[in-house]
Amino acid sequence: MCGTGPYAIVGDMTDHPFRFGAVAGQAPDGAAWAALARRAESLGYSTLLVPDTLGTFSPFTAAAAAAAVTTTLRVGTFVVSVPYRTPEAVAWETATLHTLTGGRFELGLGAGRPAAEQDAAALGVRFGTPRERIERLSKTIDAVKDVRILIAAAGTKLLGLAARKADTVTLGVPPTYTEEQVGAKLDELYELAGDRFAGLEIGLNLVAAAAEPPAWLRSRFGPLDATSTGLLTGTPGQMADTLRHRRDKLGISYVSVNAQFLDDFAPVVERLAGT
Repeated sequence: MCGTGPYAIVGDMTDHPFRFGAVAGQAPDGAAWAALARRAESLGYSTLLVPDTLGTFSPFTAAAAAAAVTTTLRVGTFVVSVPYRTPEAVAWETATLHTLTGGRFELGLGAGRPAAEQDAAALGVRFGTPRERIERLSKTIDAVKDVRILIAAAGTKLLGLAARKADTVTLGVPPTYTEEQVGAKLDELYELAGDRFAGLEIGLNLVAAAAEPPAWLRSRFGPLDATSTGLLTGTPGQMADTLRHRRDKLGISYVSVNAQFLDDFAPVVERLAGT
């Protein structure tokens, strides 16, 4: 572990308050989707975040529907796969949502998760090489104005782009990653970001947060245990202590969670949001 990176010193330079997002992309109908958005808002979540996959709702449309039935909840994409749309198309959608939500839209962008190549083929668009996708991501950021930009990143080139152009960097690492593995990524981001690092909001997604881990986790994600940063278990007090520890040690202040655990995690949100 790099001794000069944030893993060693971030506790002395982190002043970002906690924010919490709920990640959801499906509902039986419009009424259920509206109820989910209102529930997230009432429980103190900052954002409702919609993935960009062919197995979930269209993210811009779903975000607009959620914003229409809430007043303070921010809505966002988690994250737009840039091969699916031109930079100009993303900028158009973003500008529309920024206006219609009264500035409550946050744009999350990524170069494409592993399964995104199959979705791109189904959509009839070219996925591109890693280099081409990163270049397209950079052009997309430059085309967008006036909104917060979140970039999901893990590899060096994406971390470098995020270091230069993001407001929020969410670490796109497997949920099995330990704090040490996450810390190594943050060391790298620290070196790449330089003076910008202190201003970056650092995010991490939880695939589950509950008193006990659900049985389906192992079959979907492999072995997860108490050392896995993508899983949070225990009492609300214990989970809150873990997140405080991670913010002090790693600088992670923006925590998103699978919306299946919206209510399980709500006591933690109540304890920590805004602090």
